[in-house]
Amino acid sequence: MTYLSELKRWNRTYNLTGLRTDEDIIIKHFLDSVLYLKVMPPGRITIADIGSGAGFPGIPIKIIRPEIEMNLIEPSVKKSAFLDHIIRTLNLSTIRVIEKRVEEIRIPQDSMPVDVAVSRALFSVKDFMKKASRIVKAGGRLVLSKGPRVTEELKQVKNAESEITVHKLPLVAVERFFVVIQLG
Repeated sequence: MTYLSELKRWNRTYNLTGLRTDEDIIIKHFLDSVLYLKVMPPGRITIADIGSGAGFPGIPIKIIRPEIEMNLIEPSVKKSAFLDHIIRTLNLSTIRVIEKRVEEIRIPQDSMPVDVAVSRALFSVKDFMKKASRIVKAGGRLVLSKGPRVTEELKQVKNAESEITVHKLPLVAVERFFVVIQLG
């Protein structure tokens, strides 16, 4: 509830999300983010949430699975400021904001590589593979939430071991298509 309250307060000034009602934010941001846990490996892992925006899906994942080490990659100054604020407000540990574009990440200075890179429909599958693969460990995975046309996108990607799983977003008649790409 604190996250919701702070998001709405900051949203009035900084336009962090287009969603305005509590119900929309809870369903389409919080619950949508928690769906990622259905495709996450168990145990202590490191995740990079690329294009984190107002912290989705990274912060809800971190709240539910505190053992995960989370990197929120967000180039926007105002969104990064909100992320730093909400991390302090919620007293979260082993989570940090990297105020850069994913292409600017330097290994090993930026504590990469990670086990999993996630994104919420920000990139095409092909672009996400190109931009994010370099910060993920060998044997790691890329996870994207996409729309129902994802199979068309996957046709453009060659030599990628991928799996699509479909999960229903609670309380609404919406399905999310998760693409999990296993890196060699």
